Amino acid sequence: MAGNSKNEKLIGGILPESKARDLLYKMVLTRTFEENAEEMYALGKVHGTMHLSIGQEAIAAGSSPALKKSDYLLNTHRGHGHFLMWGGDLNRMMAEFMGKEAGYCRGRGGSMHIADVESNNLGAQGIVAGNLPISVGVGLSIQMRKTDQVVLTLFGDGASNEGAFHESLNMAAIWDLPVIYLCENNQYAMSMAFERAFRIEQVSERAAAYGMVGLTIDGNDVIAVYKAVSEAAERARKGNGPTLIEAVTYRWRGHSKSDRQLYRTREEVKEWMEKDPIQRFAKVLGVNEAQMKEIQAQAKEDIRKAVEFAEASPEPDVSTILEGIYA
Repeated sequence: MAGNSKNEKLIGGILPESKARDLLYKMVLTRTFEENAEEMYALGKVHGTMHLSIGQEAIAAGSSPALKKSDYLLNTHRGHGHFLMWGGDLNRMMAEFMGKEAGYCRGRGGSMHIADVESNNLGAQGIVAGNLPISVGVGLSIQMRKTDQVVLTLFGDGASNEGAFHESLNMAAIWDLPVIYLCENNQYAMSMAFERAFRIEQVSERAAAYGMVGLTIDGNDVIAVYKAVSEAAERARKGNGPTLIEAVTYRWRGHSKSDRQLYRTREEVKEWMEKDPIQRFAKVLGVNEAQMKEIQAQAKEDIRKAVEFAEASPEPDVSTILEGIYA
């Protein structure tokens, strides 16, 4: 979360170097986590489907750490990186994925509905744009309680074509609510290419219709994301209302595990893989190949321990199956 030392070197003029190096490790950890989860899914150890964010790690690395611990997060179904960056515990995350009692939601939430309300991480949403109306409620709560908190709301380009997007942004704007709307434009809503679903070039252009600040940034640039979210948070804390940020990126994997990816070419995927946000950030920090191998090895070891913890954790007791059911 936000904060820095006065004497510390600032990367990009805004991000403390020690924090930047920690974020690089967490980016590698996120990718390693998802690659491992992908393998475990194939082995039948992870239940339900999952939506991987491999290739999009810079958005998580730049957004959540730009906020305070007292702020709120409303995640998406493609939000493993955001959960980790918000301070998620690897052991409990892995246990949740494997449906174990030690998981964040006692194994009930899995990948698509994982949450940690105690840390103001209000959870992922399986419904496209489902978290956008919730953001209005959270923002209104903050305003009524007169705190300086903000809520970071994540969604994809597909969600910005849902009615809930327009209704939510309109209400947040007319009430000047402290909401940061962060659109992860990864070029495809399931199999629908962005240019086929929009008559505008950028999602951020829609901000003008609601009288709020809107901007489009490079979603593979950690510094650009951190700067945009930091400035949006500052505006919100001053009572200047919400911001719509569009972070342009690309998902390397399919929409979900059942996606055969017949709608895009291998050449397109390869072109975006060459823009790897992890390698890009490593170069900014001056991290060489040998150092990267050490970081990757540490991430793999941490993931191995998390899997070991999860596999040793007990299954939920069948007698508790109705606990936590509210509808």
